[in-house]
Amino acid sequence: MAIVVDTKDCTALSDAELGEMADICVDGPAGYDVGLISKQCEEWVLITEAREANKLLGFSFCTLERIGGTPSVLIGLASIKRNGKRDAVLKALIGDQLRRAVLAFPDEDVLVGTRLLDPAGFQAFKGLEDVVPRPGHKATGEERAWGRRLAKRFGAEGRIDDRTFVLNGDGNAAPALDFESTKTDGIKPEILAFFKPFKKGRGDTLVAFGWAMAEDLVARANGK
Repeated sequence: MAIVVDTKDCTALSDAELGEMADICVDGPAGYDVGLISKQCEEWVLITEAREANKLLGFSFCTLERIGGTPSVLIGLASIKRNGKRDAVLKALIGDQLRRAVLAFPDEDVLVGTRLLDPAGFQAFKGLEDVVPRPGHKATGEERAWGRRLAKRFGAEGRIDDRTFVLNGDGNAAPALDFESTKTDGIKPEILAFFKPFKKGRGDTLVAFGWAMAEDLVARANGK
């Protein structure tokens, strides 16, 4: 059956849906509980859900906003069920958010930013331009500034290393993109290296972002 994706206001979430989300997170390394998930409803505007036969396969809290005037899609706590369709579910979630971005920010390039727990999370940036961090690239001053801006937006101002983009945790589970690929053998060692500074139990994440070009967003909105 087809994966059906829907994005709606967080205020429309039911207790049953929050319970479904917690059930998915039990299988992930972050172990997000229903209390933390419920709190996200106060911190984010939108929730994107992916379902098949009405069963929840993945979700992502997000918002479309401007940061210093720059159009942005920010992804908060997100989790994808560990099954054989997880790669397709992630693609569907991000795809729906980008389709909404072209409506909110017509004819503009859009920054897409999130926090990652696992190297596989970089799949969320597939098809985007100038992803940071990326292998073989030394971040510019402006890119480092974007890392700091995103850390501030995520409520962790002053905790990011703007050269490695590692966001130091505070000992609690950090709301981030909780995703593990079915194709772990294909992850480059250079990508794995971004996560080596993580300290176990601290709740570290990696701030990452990329750019969706205006022409690509239009093509996506037209179903190309």
